[in-house]
Amino acid sequence: MKTPRHYLVCALVLLLTHGLYAQSAADNIRTVLAAQVAAWNRGDIPAFMQGYKNSPDTTFIGKSVQHGWQQVLERYQHTYPTKEAMGTLDFSEINARMLGADHAVVTGKFHLARSASAGGDASGIFSLIWEKTPQGWKIILDHTS
Repeated sequence: MKTPRHYLVCALVLLLTHGLYAQSAADNIRTVLAAQVAAWNRGDIPAFMQGYKNSPDTTFIGKSVQHGWQQVLERYQHTYPTKEAMGTLDFSEINARMLGADHAVVTGKFHLARSASAGGDASGIFSLIWEKTPQGWKIILDHTS
């Protein structure tokens, strides 16, 4: 016969396991974000886009809505045609929350430091929906304003 203590131990193990998984997923997502910042800051939009799922369902919401990885890539290339226009990117106040075993939401702030001739500094907030794929954690929806 299982005792209440047995059930308590099982519950604690499950909570700890879930907590460790969530922390590991958040760390993996933060690693992808850091790689995106590094790619952006060297002017490499295709490498920056590796953080997004290469799918026709990938969505970017800003001043307009783009559906599809290729369309999101083209939007970035059109909006930021030069390294000077891209400026220097920094993310802050990153908060990752698991939505299940294979999905997460991440919120945070961005800041682009740019010269006045490149459009001046820009900053705002974002929310990202992430999906765990065979290629790792990937953004499937980006809402940036």
